[in-house]
Amino acid sequence: MPIAATTTLLCLVIAVSDGDTLKARCQDPRNGPDTTQVVRLASIDAPERDQPYGWRARKALADLTLRKPVRLECRKKDDRYGRSLCNAWVTPTSCTRSSCEFTLDAGLAMLTQGLAWWEPRFAREQTAQQRGQYEFAQFEARSKRAGLWRDGDKAQPPWEWRRDHPGWPHASSAAAGKDGTNQ
Repeated sequence: MPIAATTTLLCLVIAVSDGDTLKARCQDPRNGPDTTQVVRLASIDAPERDQPYGWRARKALADLTLRKPVRLECRKKDDRYGRSLCNAWVTPTSCTRSSCEFTLDAGLAMLTQGLAWWEPRFAREQTAQQRGQYEFAQFEARSKRAGLWRDGDKAQPPWEWRRDHPGWPHASSAAAGKDGTNQ
């Protein structure tokens, strides 16, 4: 059963920590003061900054989102580090009409570029349509040897990299939005 998005926020991305974590200034939906959200993109896991392709993944997410409006569709529960788990929808650079605003899923775009992983364990968080799109995007990137798939299956997934690098400061820095740890 997919976890339904429970909150939709209109925000401006003010920082990108890595390939799956950003910070956004959001309008309070009840006309309250703006809030700052540390957001973990739902259903993907990008390389850590110190991993091969880590900085490239961060740059790609920054190119998609930094200093741009974003519509966040956030899950009811945060991840274990207190970050909001959200799908981030941005306006494609080719968009010239209001009808295409917020139509590009940043997580799906990261998969398409071959700069993040989608794992079947993320499937329970998604609708059937999202599962199909994410799985196909990863399959296509892998087939084209895009991004981290350039060397075939030699790239180490971030969850394995974190396991092999227990000193990586992901738990302590997550609250500051400086991390790409697993959901």
